[in-house]
Amino acid sequence: MLRVGLTGGLASGKSTVAAMLAAAGFRVVDADRLVAELYRPGGAGAAAVAGLFGPEALDAAGAVDRAAVAGRAFADSEARRRLEAAIHPLVRRRFAEIAAAAAEPVVVLEATLLVEAGYGPDFDLVVTVEADPEVRLARAVARGLDEAAARARLAAQGDGARRRAGAGRVIDNDGDLAALEAQVAALIAELRARAGAPGAP
Repeated sequence: MLRVGLTGGLASGKSTVAAMLAAAGFRVVDADRLVAELYRPGGAGAAAVAGLFGPEALDAAGAVDRAAVAGRAFADSEARRRLEAAIHPLVRRRFAEIAAAAAEPVVVLEATLLVEAGYGPDFDLVVTVEADPEVRLARAVARGLDEAAARARLAAQGDGARRRAGAGRVIDNDGDLAALEAQVAALIAELRARAGAPGAP
């Protein structure tokens, strides 16, 4: 089995690439969905968040109030650091369990802070999807995100230098969909070849 980490900043096109990899028959796991599972009532993530920020960080059912916690984390770098330090190991462990049980020859974890959280050594290959910050801002706003909130998230994610340095492959998504598809097709062929998967050249 080949384990692939897929990362990229806000509105870089990471989720579009993830969908293409899934359509190619690879198992793609979204870190945000793993977090959502962990944040459910009684989940390890909910317990961790309550321990960090108090019971007011949970809703009446005992699930994490994601909007409230996100607002606090993006406004306070220390709060964000503490949250990430508590949640990232839980996500990492859950993905390892899923990958170990997967039947597919290639398993992909899609995660925004994959490199920054130290996940890199878990993977055979880390791929990052990159685009110019102004292009990403325009995309985020076009999707309905408030411009100030989008700028805050872009700033919180940094300039991407560490992400690019930690990746074995960089996909440039400043162009159109056809250009992106061509790069992803080449990546798919490479992953199939490395995994000895059906359809490999």
